[in-house]
Amino acid sequence: MKRRSVAYAEVEARLGHAFADRTLLDRALTHISAATSAEGRLGSYQRLEFLGDRVLGLAISSMLIETFPKATEGELSRRLAELVRAEACAEVAEAMDLAPHIRLGAGEASSGGRKKTAILSDICESVIGAVYQDGGFDAAFKLVDRFWRARMLAPRRPLRDPKTELQEWAQGRGLATPCYREVSRSGPDHNPHFRVSVTVEGFGEAEGDGASKRIAEQAAALELLAREGLAAGDGE
Repeated sequence: MKRRSVAYAEVEARLGHAFADRTLLDRALTHISAATSAEGRLGSYQRLEFLGDRVLGLAISSMLIETFPKATEGELSRRLAELVRAEACAEVAEAMDLAPHIRLGAGEASSGGRKKTAILSDICESVIGAVYQDGGFDAAFKLVDRFWRARMLAPRRPLRDPKTELQEWAQGRGLATPCYREVSRSGPDHNPHFRVSVTVEGFGEAEGDGASKRIAEQAAALELLAREGLAAGDGE
């Protein structure tokens, strides 16, 4: 345990956050394969990853609004999708040097779990969730700002709109082109509000809103991507 405490101190130094409750950091670094049978899923990082995913989205959205005051909703959505995709989170986990500290079961460790994008991405988000629970949103925001601001200012990959990303994902798996349908239109002609649904074979339906059909379609595509864990670009 002493060795783990020293290692966690090193992690805290890189994160720029000293935990008042280190059990949160310990859980954030524990994969389901390493959780005890008595704890089950509750002893792994899964709940913190769920929380961290939302905190990350809020923090980056706030950064984008402040940094790009003239950006449209569509551009903001594309930037957000790029910054929270699984590859981006996995790369940040590597920048945080979290891999050596991930607690894995023997099978997962021997199969290269510490190099898997999905696990690194989840660990990154779970650590954000742990910092949020330990120090509140300000502490979590500082962490996100520390590791994402440079990425936000200089995207590492071309930005793609959600409709294009969803279509490429579907076509790459031999699925039919996503189908969009206008659900409703309200408001006056000079200020309409659209609600659109999108359906992908085998993945159900998602809906989005916007001031135009195009914006609503983009929002629906982003909602389906986010719901299925694809907006993060997991490539599976």
